[in-house]
Order: sequence, then structure tokens, then C-alpha cells
Amino acid sequence: MRVIRSRVIRAAAAVACAAAVLVPLRAQADAKADGHSWRLTGQGQVSGQLTLTREGRLTLSAQDGRTTVLRPSALGIRTADADLSTGLRYEGRSDKRIHETYTTTAGRRTRHTSDASESTFTFRKQGRTLNVVFRVSADGLAYRYVLPGEGGADTVTVLGETTEFAVPPTAESFLLPYDNGRQDYESAHDHTTVADAEAGDYGYPSLFRVGDSWLLVEEADLNSSYGGSRLTLDADTDRFKLTLPDPAEVSSPGLTTPWRTLVIGDLATVTESDLPTDLAAPSKVADTSWIKPGKAAWSWWSDGQSPTSLAAQKKFVDFAAREGWEYVLVDSGWSNDWMPELTAYAKEKGVGVWLWARWQTIDAQSERDRLMPLWKSWGVVGLKIDFLESDGQDRMRWYDAVFKDSAKYHFMLNFHGATIPRGQERTWPQLMSTEAVKGAEGTRPKPGREPFPAAHYTTLPFTRNLIGSMDFTPVTFTGVRPTSDAAELALSVVYESGVQHFADSVESYDSRPLARKFLRTVPTVWDETKLVDGAPGDRAVLARQSGDDWYLGAITSGEARTLDEPLSFLGAGKWRAELYTDGADGRIATETREVTAASRLSVAVPKNGGFAVRFTRAD
Repeated sequence: MRVIRSRVIRAAAAVACAAAVLVPLRAQADAKADGHSWRLTGQGQVSGQLTLTREGRLTLSAQDGRTTVLRPSALGIRTADADLSTGLRYEGRSDKRIHETYTTTAGRRTRHTSDASESTFTFRKQGRTLNVVFRVSADGLAYRYVLPGEGGADTVTVLGETTEFAVPPTAESFLLPYDNGRQDYESAHDHTTVADAEAGDYGYPSLFRVGDSWLLVEEADLNSSYGGSRLTLDADTDRFKLTLPDPAEVSSPGLTTPWRTLVIGDLATVTESDLPTDLAAPSKVADTSWIKPGKAAWSWWSDGQSPTSLAAQKKFVDFAAREGWEYVLVDSGWSNDWMPELTAYAKEKGVGVWLWARWQTIDAQSERDRLMPLWKSWGVVGLKIDFLESDGQDRMRWYDAVFKDSAKYHFMLNFHGATIPRGQERTWPQLMSTEAVKGAEGTRPKPGREPFPAAHYTTLPFTRNLIGSMDFTPVTFTGVRPTSDAAELALSVVYESGVQHFADSVESYDSRPLARKFLRTVPTVWDETKLVDGAPGDRAVLARQSGDDWYLGAITSGEARTLDEPLSFLGAGKWRAELYTDGADGRIATETREVTAASRLSVAVPKNGGFAVRFTRAD
């Protein structure tokens, strides 16, 4: 694949554009006299074309400059009262500019600016109203349906959407097979073309390459008013149809669906985009001073029985305290009898304790009202909630209730066996991470276990991790893995997670002092993220800034090679680059180089290798 290194051309185009506008055009040939067509434009080269045909059907196409990344695709929604996918009549539109600044506690960066144009198109059918709201920005296009309660009834019952995504059949695709049974997003991506992909269900996000342009299809701002959707590929038409998880989604008063989101641009634009959080509802937590991302020791991965032992957990507390890691996670098996003693012991050493809980334990409001104050009285700081395994609306109602109650009791959250994040880290900033990934739990040493394909590791930075923090639980040196030691260490930078669980044993880390040295300093909160080099499935090189320092992580899939990377992300002056690479004996080695922003960093890596770097100012 072609290396994507910068967004200079796109940034220049954005600067050259004035305020974003949506320009109404005369009807296209297929719309004739009673049809309409509108061109949707923004601050850059992303644009869309909305068309209302003579039959009253809506379609949307999308372009990146002159490249069509989405062919005309159906829009519409069916309710218990009306089929609002055909027979629509245009009533009017309203436009406004969006300019927002906001902060998050984790993610690719913590300070964000959103600039977009928003237009609401109103359509009517037999006394029913359908509003379709569009936003266009420099990094993509999104839309959602808004249905007001009408006819004396505030409740809207949705039976389905006619929403579809007609990506060009020749597009290269990275698709996540969706497990309808578990609904946990823990599969590896299929790398193929749209035309050659198997028919069936796929989970978000779906990544496509059309020429030199990239398209990431996802969903944003999901809450209890709707279920989490997925994509279903129709092999006869090569079109992805949006599938809802329930026979009906019920909302009152009225309905506002999640955003149907298209992140569009070159690979750097897509990788660095904040569109999922830009579209999310603002924070519902006024005081976030108690929310503190950090690194955590997790004993269960290396010893499944350790959560049943107070002595074992104290051992991991001691290790976390020694290494400067903020937390320990106590997984399934802990006891009420000794947990207060452990939290007190950890507090004395400056370490916070996270508890594992099965979601059914706090399913009912009465259970949360009883257990959350109890756990808080012990000094617990966070909850890992497991086995949710549903995208249904009822489970989304549960999520919203838990978000609200966890904010009340000041618990940070990490969901496992769960749905993907959809921008909730902006709305509920105590959400530190979510699994929803084929992660290192599947690499625990076990007879006959095969390593994941190396391409899985180099696909995730461009797919799953782009929609929110990802609890892969990396840097497991004793796991069954394809990665070299230096590549495994680099995952601490390449994979972003507000709470980063380093899951190997104390003995494993102690036997690798150079890795421990790097893990002591690597942050989990970033001020900025830049894609330095990348090709999904082949390599990922990301630079992340924390304060005055920069960190770089590089991972590859395939044969040995030399990576030669630009350092233009660095500021002016001289920098000290502390490299962690694979030595001749396969163990991590380190060296120091003096570099500037004009330098290139050339590093030889072995098969499935990589490296990590910490940059500090040298002048």
C-alpha cells in the first residue's frame, strides 16, 4: 500500500475555504421537475450529494475531492405509523455553523475543536415529519434522523431503517465479522474488497480504501433511545444495509437516532479524526477532578487464580507502587472478606484499586444503590464490568443508568465483553476504556494455542482504536504472540487506552529491565496524536505528545525491513531520542540519538518487529 504521511494538501484546502455552506442545486436528470438535489460542502474537499427523487426517495453520495467514496445510497426510516423512506415531500431546510471546543479525559488528545456546517432538511408524508440533519466537516460527513412526536403521541416506534452504504465494489475493505450470538466485537478483520467480501453482518467501524482516499463508516452518539446498529452486506448488490438489533426501537418523546458517520480523507486524516466525539453529546459530568487515567497491573492474565488471593493481590500492589503505576485491577474471584484490607493497603502505597463485576450484579437500580456505596466505602476507584454481550436498546438503557450512577459515586469505568464505544467518552468522561477487541486475553499461554496473525495488530490502529479507547491489555511478553519484544513494547504507544492494563507477571517484567524503564515513563493521556507512517495490516507508526515529550511506537506485519520515518512532528531545536529496539539476541536493546524535526529515523526491524522511542528536549 501507499504510505500516507501528511495532511498538508488537505489542511491548505481547508484554510482556503470560507465558511462551510450547503448549496442547493437544480434537480439532477433522474429527479426531474418534482425532484431536488443539494450539494453538501464544508471546510475542505469532503462533500456530499443529497437527492430526493420523483418517487420521494432520498439518496446520499459522498466524495473526497473528485473521488467518490460512497455511491448514491438510500436514506430513510420505517416506524409503526409510517414508511418514511418513500413518498417524501420536501418542506424546507435550516442551516447553522457549528464551532465547539471541548475536553476529554482520554483519547488521541484531550483538547478538541469541532468546526462543521449543519443543515436540517424537513420532509413530510401524510402528516408525518422526517428531519434529516447533516454535518459536514474537513474530516467527514454525518447524518441522523429526527422524528418529532406527532398526532398526540410522543412515542416513536422504529421498525427499521432503509439506510445503506454503497461503497464502490472495487474498494479495499477491512471488515469485522459480527458475532450475532456474543455481540462482543472480538473477531479479526477480513481484508478483501467489497466485491469479494462474504455476505453477512459486520461490526463498526468498517474501513475502506478507494484510490488514495479512505472511508471509515461508524456510528456516534448512541444512548438509551436506540439500539446499536451494524452493517449487513448484500452480496447481490454489494451494498451495506444498516441493521438494527431489535424488532423495534422505542423512544419518547420523539426520536433522535445516532449519527451515521463517514470519516473521509487520506489515512492520516482518518487516523487523527475526532469526529466520533465531535458528534457526541457534551459532558454530563461537571467536576472531572476525580477521573484520573493511568497504568494498571492486572494479575489474572498471568495467573487466573490470583484474584482469589489477598497475598497475590498485595504482591501486584507492591509492584505497581514500585513501578509508579497508578492502579491494580482485581478480576473475578475477589472476596468481600479481604477487599477492604487490600484497598487500604493499596491506598497507603499510592495505588488505586479497580474491581471486576459481572453486569448482572448491578443490573437493577436497587443493586446499584446497595453495592456502589459499599464499594465506594472500601475505597474502590473503578469498575471493570464484564459479559454485557448485547447491542440491544434495553442494554443501552442499562449503560446510561450505570454511567449516571458511576458518576454519582465517582467510579471510573471499563467495559469488557461489551459493545464498541460510540463517542461516550465525551458524554461520560469516567469511561476509561472498553474491550470490544480480539485482545491479549486470547494470547495467554495455553497448549496448542496459535498466535494471532501479525496483520491483526497492525489493523487495529486504523479500525477499532479509532472509535475510542481500546483495552487490548498489551505488553504481554510471555504471551503466544507473533510480535517481537520491541514491537510488543511499542503497543503501549500504538494502542490508546485511558487505563492501560499491562497484563504480564511481575517476574516477566522484572526480567526485562529496559522494558520496565520505558513503561515507567510512558503516559496514557495524550495532548496530540500524529500518524507518521502507516498501511493497515502492514505497519503502523504513531507519534503521541505528552507535555514537552513525544513518544513514538512502530509495529510491522511481515518480513524484516528497515523503517525510515520523518520526525517533522517534533518542535524546533534538538531532541534526545531514546530508542528501544530488538537486539541481535531478540531481547530489547536501547540506544540514544540526537535528532531534530528535519531528521529521519532509520531503524532495522525483524519479522513482525517494531520499536519504541521517547523524545525529550536536548537544548
